[in-house]
Amino acid sequence: MKTVFAIIQKEFLQIFRNKMMIPIIFVMPIVQLVILVYAANLEMKEINIVIINNDISDFSHQLSDKFTASPFFNVSFSQSAEKANSLMKKDKADIIMNIPADFEKKLIKEKSADIRLLYNAVNGTKAAVASGYCKNIIFNFNKNIVLTSPKLITEHTDFKQINIIKQFWYNPRLDYKIYMSTGILVILITIVSMFLSSMNLVREKEIGTIEQINVTPIRKIHFIAGKLIPFLIIALFELAFGLIIAKLLFNLPMLGSLTLLFFVAGIYLIVMLGLGLFISTVTETQQQAMFIAFFFYLIFIMMSGIFTPAESMPVWAQKLNYINPVAWFMRVIRMILLKGSGFAQIKNEIAVLTLYGISVLSLAVWRYRKTA
Repeated sequence: MKTVFAIIQKEFLQIFRNKMMIPIIFVMPIVQLVILVYAANLEMKEINIVIINNDISDFSHQLSDKFTASPFFNVSFSQSAEKANSLMKKDKADIIMNIPADFEKKLIKEKSADIRLLYNAVNGTKAAVASGYCKNIIFNFNKNIVLTSPKLITEHTDFKQINIIKQFWYNPRLDYKIYMSTGILVILITIVSMFLSSMNLVREKEIGTIEQINVTPIRKIHFIAGKLIPFLIIALFELAFGLIIAKLLFNLPMLGSLTLLFFVAGIYLIVMLGLGLFISTVTETQQQAMFIAFFFYLIFIMMSGIFTPAESMPVWAQKLNYINPVAWFMRVIRMILLKGSGFAQIKNEIAVLTLYGISVLSLAVWRYRKTA
């Protein structure tokens, strides 16, 4: 054990002696947490809609006012379809709503009318969400005029309604920052564990100190433990610091056990440290290690469900996600913090991460050759 402690001490001295490592490890992640939680937001606001009101009637004005009152839309008006189309081509309009000249007349006489909505679907996700907003506003408009306008009331009008009582569990205010902050925390500790551990051993190769270590009587397992434990400690500290920042800035709920969270985080970090160590054993330069680590990192993060639910991916991608450790821990951190889940609810995730950690770390230790 004295050997391991000596190597750990040496690693910490080496880390803190490098002036660039301090801001990389401690400052940059916190800046990223603060910025990305606000920037990586899938709530669609500031949607630009151009309304072409050819009817100029009471009903058409009521519909236009519904959109104007919505916090999600920036409304502008145009009497020219050509001008509105030009704005969409310039990417200054996301939606064009064309209200026909006989809109109110058809509603009164025929009890139905059509309006035309054109969406800028270059960003398919934005167009789909905007379409949902529009449908909801038009539905409410339709419901209100049926109930309030005598012109539309007939002997067949049925006023019976279903009252929907909504309850949003775990995130009552539908605050997207709460959802994103947990995902960003996973990203930050992944960077520290996988990237830095993968480049650490390679750096020893580049400067030649690895040869000096190899000729010493230090056992391979002691050397690897001494190399990885400092980054495990730093990553856990960063997780704790990030949780404090998220609580202060975003009021992140912490409904579950923090002890359980750090226990699972320790298992997850062993997985990522093992992966970083494996990368370092198959590369000769820090540049190679960085590119290979970035390759795995990008795939893991994009498939983890940080931005969109993993369940919405194709079936083959969902099956591939079973070997994605980031996806497993992303699920765990949200279940513990936001739902208050206990060990019984996440035991399957813990079992998978434990098996993953043993496999990856064993492969990395086996692959490392301590030769003179």
